[in-house]
Amino acid sequence: MRPPTGTPSSAARDVSRETVTVEIEREPAGVDALFGARADLARRFTAALGAHGEERGLIGPLEPPRLWSRHILNSAVAAPLFAAGSRVGDIGSGAGLPGLVLAIARPDVRWVLIEPMERRVAWLDEQVADLGLDNVEVVRARGEEWREGPVLDAVTARAVSAFRTLIPLTAPLVRDGGELILLKGANAANEITAADKQIRRYKLSHVRVEPVGEGVVDEPTRVIRASVR
Repeated sequence: MRPPTGTPSSAARDVSRETVTVEIEREPAGVDALFGARADLARRFTAALGAHGEERGLIGPLEPPRLWSRHILNSAVAAPLFAAGSRVGDIGSGAGLPGLVLAIARPDVRWVLIEPMERRVAWLDEQVADLGLDNVEVVRARGEEWREGPVLDAVTARAVSAFRTLIPLTAPLVRDGGELILLKGANAANEITAADKQIRRYKLSHVRVEPVGEGVVDEPTRVIRASVR
């Protein structure tokens, strides 16, 4: 039986729904290699972020079509830089980039996601529960509000601020002999030059840029690494 004239059919309603469906980037090669047995968790997180990230203010409208390559794999390629059994803080974790991605890739590392915004903390808590990540702790705070002192083995951050601004927010959280492992862009070397005063003030050593992900992703991730003493 045909629907009455002027009444949309179920097929038409389905098409209407599809027009507002977020188009997420097709999964590129390398996901299984980077995440191993936990690749399905990475897929679930990426799907959730692509579907709900914009409406929840976590990512911009242009990001879903490049979500895997620009954000997920860009974060995951840094996973080998962290020591097994270490406790690592992620400052300004936001949507979980890089903290949740790294927690999926490295279940042998304990991750502390430090984020001040309530709605982002709610998202992080939801994802930790939904994905069953028992190696993640979410803390609602700014980096400068950290109360445990210099106890972390390393601190990471991605797309938070310039290196010279990040140093006072991250170095005080790291134990003597620990490390800053900060995901950066093409300007990383210049950021180190501009941070000379802060590097000396916080007694950082072995400050350098390391590209990671060469041969795995099209554009390697540049990481600023520095020892804290």
